[in-house]
Amino acid sequence: MKNLILLFSLILSFSSCSQNGEEKINDNSIVGTWKLIEVYSSDGGTNPQWKPVENGYTYTFYSNGVIKSSKFNCDGKYTLNTSNSVHIEFDCNNSKMNGNFDFKFMDENLIFTPNPNTCFEGCDEKFMKIEELK
Repeated sequence: MKNLILLFSLILSFSSCSQNGEEKINDNSIVGTWKLIEVYSSDGGTNPQWKPVENGYTYTFYSNGVIKSSKFNCDGKYTLNTSNSVHIEFDCNNSKMNGNFDFKFMDENLIFTPNPNTCFEGCDEKFMKIEELK
């Protein structure tokens, strides 16, 4: 009987560990600070590929719809259109941005694609999360 209880306890502890791991993996939220690390582009040929970016800019998405970026000198706002689409808007004195982006998560990175996408050879941007926000 003791062995049965021990076995049951072990099974429960292993199943709870895997559930916690799954929750972390499935936490696909854009909230946090993301740094541009690569762009998907081509040199005009037929072989587009990911290319590293030095000193990439950052986006910080707050849960209240505010977005900050090292690319702009003012705060912006964002709205999630669907589970994989976001509208981003900055209206700064000397720079503006108003666009929609489809996004997906790939290997814990955030991939942005302009929507509508007018790039024939690819113009995706890959961001790495550098800070969690609560």
